[in-house]
Amino acid sequence: MAGCDHDCGSCSSKCGKESFLVKQNELSNIKKVIGVVSGKGGVGKSLVTALLAVGAAREGKKVAVLDADITGPSVPRSFGVSRERAESMDGKFILPVTTRTGIKVMSLNLLIDDESKPVIWRGPILAETVKQFWRDVAWGDVDCMFVDMPPGTGDVPLTVFQSLPLDGIIVVTSPQELVGMIVSKAVNMAKLMNIPVIGLVENMSYYECPECGRREEIFGKSRVEETAKEFGIPRFARLPIRPDLAVTVDEGLVEDADENVVKELEKLI
Repeated sequence: MAGCDHDCGSCSSKCGKESFLVKQNELSNIKKVIGVVSGKGGVGKSLVTALLAVGAAREGKKVAVLDADITGPSVPRSFGVSRERAESMDGKFILPVTTRTGIKVMSLNLLIDDESKPVIWRGPILAETVKQFWRDVAWGDVDCMFVDMPPGTGDVPLTVFQSLPLDGIIVVTSPQELVGMIVSKAVNMAKLMNIPVIGLVENMSYYECPECGRREEIFGKSRVEETAKEFGIPRFARLPIRPDLAVTVDEGLVEDADENVVKELEKLI
């Protein structure tokens, strides 16, 4: 449009220019889409995605998880469905795998025979795969979909921001100062793309002694509250270091996660 100074390659403004949004298919009715992002890997983004989905399902919502971390998919293992395979429907659509509590999941690991094989694909193929997960999967009725995005601000996160109708994102970080700096890039990217930042999660925020209840901030003083204020993020949550939670996820039992941990995240949505 006349007078527009946006770069269409990194803009989600609805200003009359070409839209990059990919339409839902006739077998999908997804009402809300929330992306879960991080500035770097290893901060527990996939864990937070799974716990958010579990919390929403416990509230009676119809929930789905789209695993957009194509080169490092871990969502199926968390839900104990890594050995299952997504099935084709009439050669046109793909049926997602449903967990034992009714959460619908789509991930590359549900399409390949050996999940240990590396995915050596270039950016455009990765991005197209994410769009196919949205466009070609028969999701059915879904109240809330959580999208587990790869870390950083590369091709796939950009594709999700542009191609999926995100209602907002939740940013995951850890207490270290460097990670806090990196997470600011994810927040600024969302603002650049006109995507609301719903909340901020500080994972591995502290360790609580099971005997005396004393809290130790092992990775340094928490900065989540001041970071949320700095960027105008309305909600934040702190997740503790919980060895029992790690075991639960490793065994594919994230749906049995401790109620207190799940409730800490429920306030974000």
